[in-house]
Amino acid sequence: MAESFGVDAERYDRVRPRYPGAMVERIVAASPGPDVLDVGCGTGIAARQFHAAGCNVLGVEPDERMAEFARRGGLEVEVATFEAWDPAGREFDAVIAGTPWHWVDPLAGAAKAAQVLRPGGRLAAFWHVSEPPPAVSEAFAAVYRRVMPNSPFTFRATRSALDSHQSLLTKAADGIREVGGFGDPEQWRFDGERTYTRDEWLDQLPTSGALTLLPPDKLAEVLERVGAAIDAMGGGFTMPFATLVVTAERTGAA
Repeated sequence: MAESFGVDAERYDRVRPRYPGAMVERIVAASPGPDVLDVGCGTGIAARQFHAAGCNVLGVEPDERMAEFARRGGLEVEVATFEAWDPAGREFDAVIAGTPWHWVDPLAGAAKAAQVLRPGGRLAAFWHVSEPPPAVSEAFAAVYRRVMPNSPFTFRATRSALDSHQSLLTKAADGIREVGGFGDPEQWRFDGERTYTRDEWLDQLPTSGALTLLPPDKLAEVLERVGAAIDAMGGGFTMPFATLVVTAERTGAA
């Protein structure tokens, strides 16, 4: 699934939300220089934002389709998983990962980051966390269970999205601590909101991991049912979201 997002790279780049400018500025300010390695850079969404902030960005991306899209936007990208990627002696001031760190082995990823970061360099992995209105979430969960009854995804609302994502941050922080060579991991949070029309929400939905591999007929059924739920709400909704960051400074030898 980690390498399925490139099935429609153009859509992914167009509909996926950008990261808060305040987050980019804080990571840049906390790094000793402008050289940034973007792990799992995808189509280059985060990389372009860091480039605009004055950084020199190199992307590492396992999906050639996503990497090629990012290259067309002027970014330098090498195709590999982060664990297998060869830094060839290069060093960086920051290693960032905009959403994909949970696809990276937490120990191997932290060890590779420690290897390539200069003293005082910063590792920062971040995720968007959002919760659509209950009517939208419930419609999605119901139709998804019907079209994919054997899927490991249940989408039952047993806990909040923030609580669910906390386990990702905890796992990332534990990997950083176990590898060593970093200061104590911190968590940063940046809050915002976004308004979606029905069509905007349905446009981005196929880029979620649970849907990238769905057959076209089943995807169409999911979109139809979710669209009907949004229509019943008046054709759109405003959704709060948070961008959560786990970050640590490279302090010494691991």
